[in-house]
Amino acid sequence: MENTERKALGIMGGTFDPIHYGHLVTAEVVRSEFNLEKVYFVPSGNPPHKDPVKVTDSQHRYLMTILAITTNKYFEASSIEVDRIGKSYTYDTVKYFKENYPEYDIYFITGADAIKEILTWHRVEELLDLCYFVAATRPGYDLEDLKKKELKVLPKAYLERITIIEVPAMAISSTGIRKRVREGKPIKYLLPEAVEHYIYKKGLYIGK
Repeated sequence: MENTERKALGIMGGTFDPIHYGHLVTAEVVRSEFNLEKVYFVPSGNPPHKDPVKVTDSQHRYLMTILAITTNKYFEASSIEVDRIGKSYTYDTVKYFKENYPEYDIYFITGADAIKEILTWHRVEELLDLCYFVAATRPGYDLEDLKKKELKVLPKAYLERITIIEVPAMAISSTGIRKRVREGKPIKYLLPEAVEHYIYKKGLYIGK
């Protein structure tokens, strides 16, 4: 829900393993749609919903994020979750930004797949009080079905703080990119060239 009276910031959360054009296009679409002053990309340090053994080292993911966003003056990388000890909870991250930017509305940007699990998130009701959510989805995803099923148990006030948008580039996935690297297939044009070079230079995703 757009708020034109207050300034707004975006937080693009995710594992970014690796970051790709789907993430970047989504952030830019949301930035424009909600007139965000800046979008902070926050790679998760120790994501609570993922097996840490299967997630690439956070420093690699953070550096790839920096490489990916460097040409967009509205994008900035934050190492807050990478630097934090213990599990990376969205609540703690949003609370940090809310405390440091009290005059801003906060929009947390994520994928529709993640939003489906929002009821399992740490301190979810407090989180929904702190920020708006923007969930990006691939074309063909049943947006209404998501609200009628997975999110139907949420109070109306919370549902109104969640906006679902369709982004064509979300058809690109980090899982698919990792699979292509393992299989020796090209990943060019799926992610920024600097990130592609970093993956090959560091030998990431081989045998994973």
